[in-house]
Order: sequence, then structure tokens, then C-alpha cells
Amino acid sequence: MNSLQNCLNYIKWSLALFLVIISCSCVTQKNLEYVQGDDSDIQSFEEALIEDYRLQPKDELYIKVTSLDDPSAQIFSSNNSSGYLENVSIQPYGASLFSYVIDKEGNITLPVLGDINVKDKTTKEVSDIILSSVVKILNQPAVSVKLVNRNVTVIGEVQRPGQYNYTLDKFTVYDAIGLAGDITIWGDRNKVVIIRNQNGKNLRIPISLTDQNILASNDLYVHPNDIIYVKPMRKRFWAINEFPYAILISTITAGILFYSVIE
Repeated sequence: MNSLQNCLNYIKWSLALFLVIISCSCVTQKNLEYVQGDDSDIQSFEEALIEDYRLQPKDELYIKVTSLDDPSAQIFSSNNSSGYLENVSIQPYGASLFSYVIDKEGNITLPVLGDINVKDKTTKEVSDIILSSVVKILNQPAVSVKLVNRNVTVIGEVQRPGQYNYTLDKFTVYDAIGLAGDITIWGDRNKVVIIRNQNGKNLRIPISLTDQNILASNDLYVHPNDIIYVKPMRKRFWAINEFPYAILISTITAGILFYSVIE
């Protein structure tokens, strides 16, 4: 009788342990919600002041110069292609074929004008520099400069990890996560890391996508060539679909067999 009671106690505690582990591995609705806060009223967040992006070596620039003397102006434009912008919207990965690449010294080389240092300058400043040079050569020129290698890499617990191109000036972390198919149920929305190269240093910027205050933070916005890493939750390692059921069942069965033999 004592052996039977011991067997039942063994099974009871095994099942209790199993239920505790299962409950600890559950993902709740709160784990999956973004920008958590009071949903009863509209809330306003002051938009962070976003500084214009400063150009760095290996950035790629599309340059278009126009004037009343069209044939002369075309020699300054990227690949002499007036229809480039339409091509970029269709084939973003072909941008390198039509752009000026900034070298390691921070220069681009234009026909006639020669080397122009553009490192740490905005596209507007580069446009002004080129305009001040070609105004002596062309009749009423206009200059357009655009950054074409805008991409972000999203890795970790997302549905579709990879590198994605974007064209928006204000492109958020949520936009990037959306391109990657959203975070999986095992992704920790409180522990997202942005890896960014800035002024020759690699920065590691931790953010929380559940904190509504991010809507007023500069960290909301993606910089070209950022890497966004979504960490897994600890619960993933005890996930229901990964729990060793076979081992648990084998242990319970062995226990029952052991006590039945002793009986």
C-alpha cells in the first residue's frame, strides 16, 4: 500500500513540475503588445528633432544637374541618365550602377569639377557646393543630390530576417520591423538593439518597442545601414513546442514500473 502511495505521490509531483514549467513558458498578450499605455484617450508625443543625415564613405549619391544648356549639364549627372529616379523606384539594387560612391577619404569625383569632399555633409550642402561650381559653367543650373543606398538589416526573432531598402526620410524602427514581417511570438519587444556606425565607432543602442515614450525619441528613426537585432525571450528555451515530452513521459513510466516491481 505504501509503495502504491509513493507511486501516486511521484506521479503527482511529476505532473506538478510539468505544469509549473509549462506555465513559465507561456507567452502572454502583454509580451506581444507594442507602445503600451492607456488606450482610453488619445495621447500626444512631441516629435523628436531629427538631424539631417551626414554622408559617410561608401555612401552612394545620385546627382542630377539641369540647365538651359541641357546637353552640357548632362555630363555632371550620375551616369548621364535623366531617367534614373524612375529606374531606382523599380530596381533599387541597381542604384550603384547610376551613382557616385564616396571614397574612403570622403570624396566624389565629378567630370570637369574634379574631387569634391562630401564627408560629414548633408545632401543639401553637397548640392549647394556643386551648384556654386557649375554656375560658372552653365546657364541657370539646378542641382539635385539624393542618397540612394538607404537600407536597414533586421535580424533575430523576426519572421523574415534580411536587408531591406527604403526611400523615406523619416523611416522608423516599426517600419523596418514591418518589412521583416513583424516580430515572432518569441521575440522580446523590450530588448531590441540598434547597431549603428557613427563617426568611425560602432554604437549599440538598446530600445524597448513596448515603451510608448519611444514615440518622442530620436531612437525611433532608422539611419542608413543600421542593423536592428530583436533578442529572443528567455521563455523560448522552455517553449511548449520544444519541451522534452518524451523524456518526461519516459520518466513517469519508469517510475510506475519501478514501484510495481517493488510491490
